[in-house]
Parts: sequence; C-alpha cells; structure tokens
Amino acid sequence: MDADLHAHTTYSDGSSLPAMCRAAEAVGLDALGFTDHLIVVDDDFGRRERYDLVETYERRREAIERVRPRTDLTVWDAAEVSYVADAEAETADFLAAADFDYTIGSVHFAGEYDYTTAAGYADASDTERRAAVERYFDAVVAAVDSELFDVLGHLDLPERMAALRGHARRSDYERVAAALSDSATVPEINAGRVHDSLGRVHPDPAMLDAFLDRDVRFVLGSDSHAPREIERRAPALRAVVEEHDVPLAGLEPTAAVVQ
Repeated sequence: MDADLHAHTTYSDGSSLPAMCRAAEAVGLDALGFTDHLIVVDDDFGRRERYDLVETYERRREAIERVRPRTDLTVWDAAEVSYVADAEAETADFLAAADFDYTIGSVHFAGEYDYTTAAGYADASDTERRAAVERYFDAVVAAVDSELFDVLGHLDLPERMAALRGHARRSDYERVAAALSDSATVPEINAGRVHDSLGRVHPDPAMLDAFLDRDVRFVLGSDSHAPREIERRAPALRAVVEEHDVPLAGLEPTAAVVQ
C-alpha cells in the first residue's frame, strides 16, 4: 500500500480534508493519515494554545467519516502528539480514551529547549547548541521507550534549523536506532523540509544504515500542510525508499502500523 501517514488539516495548521484527499489521489497514493497536532498538556512555549485537537478530535472524526465515502483512499483518523516526559500518564490516558487509528509521537520541545523555532539559538555557543541537540535526542529515546506511540516523527528535527544543524552526531542516531530495535514504535521517513532549507528528508539519509543494520522498518510521512506539498513530497519519499532500499512496515486499514 502506497501510504502517507503524516498530513495536517484545518483542525491544526493545515488545509481542508477534501483538498488534501484530492491531492493524495492525484499523486497516486492509496492511503492518507490525518495527523493534526495534539498537545495533551500545557507547555512553556504556548503551543498548547495554538492546537486544540484535544477538544476537537471528535468533531474532526465526524468530518473524516463524511470524507471517506467520497474518496477511493483509505483515510486514517490519527494524531501527531507532542511527547512531554513528565506527562506520560496523562498522555496515555487521553490516547486510550480517544482511540485514534494510530499516533505519531514527536519531540517539539524538551525542558528549556524549543525545536520549532530558531529563536534563542542565534547567539548560542557551540557547546550550548550541542547541549540542545543532545537534550533533543534524550527526549526522542524517552519517547520511544515510553511505548506511547505507533510512529516516531521527524527524528532529527533540530536539523531543520541552521543554528543547530550539524550538531547531531552519529552516536545520537545510533542511540535512537537501538531504542527502536527494541520497540513496537516505527520511525517515519519525513519529507517536511525536503524542498525547503534542509533539502532532505528526516532522518539524514547518510545515517539510514544505522537503522537498517538493526532491521528497523519505516513508514512514510510527507508532513504536508497543503495539497501542493503532498503532490511534491510523495515522489521525494518514493525516491528515498528506492535509492536507499528502505524497508517499510506493513500496513492495514484498521491498524496502520504493523510490525
């Protein structure tokens, strides 16, 4: 099944469900997962205020049910959940009640560090930047170890910011690969910045062998917020899979990620 497991709608910071479905159909996908941002607890950076899927997921679920008969796609009702280390119990309780088709766990912030904006890093020293990146990978490993999520999202997110790019080490990727090899969580190949400043997918293709050596399989996520992004990113994801012979996790409509 040719599937994109990571797309956003107007229920967070993306586009309408029908428009995203039409784009997925146009590029030949078989399935599309809607994974709007979901933040279970408040955070120090105000992201919880901007994303209210905690309150609106049932309304979105109804909208997805209206879309399904109008498309040939398999459409999944999912969520991209921000991992917060001290809120694992609350997150588990909410996800159990919400009963999404699957969840993507992503680290967007950890402690004092926000990995969604370059603000605060421009004047940082190399030591401080490395500390921020190391804290990020600590949180990624903790997210995998929590077993809260089906999918691990954009696992080297700091690379999107020029101030932090290049401060990740091979040992960071190897730590994540080791955690994934012992987990039911499956990482994604994420194309969210493939045509922008980063110019490549997550994780760094130069590090893919660290995962492949441990028999880690992947799913594909365009991380699209607009129809045009799906149309451009789906071919880029296919190209990475073909070039690097990336093994993909099996998929089925009722349980998106199957080991």
